[in-house]
Amino acid sequence: MDIKESFGLALQRARKSKEITQEDFSNISSRTYVSTLERGLCSPTVEKVDLLAGTLGMHPLTLLSMAYLIKAGVSDATALMDQVKREIIELNS
Repeated sequence: MDIKESFGLALQRARKSKEITQEDFSNISSRTYVSTLERGLCSPTVEKVDLLAGTLGMHPLTLLSMAYLIKAGVSDATALMDQVKREIIELNS
């Protein structure tokens, strides 16, 4: 599975979990665009990820983390978060 597909699944799962419709994103994009993202046909920009996450009421990194967990075929976020934490610490030293 590529990252476009896993991002689409993450977006769809988050949207359904929050009981948000594709139409609820109309203030930031069209329903067609959200559908295209969810089907893994295109990739959003960083700005669009920020807006999508805002509509979902979550941090953009949560949405992206979900996408990478789906891509890796795992559900335990601990290892991923530990890696991200280590890399951020290394970059800030």
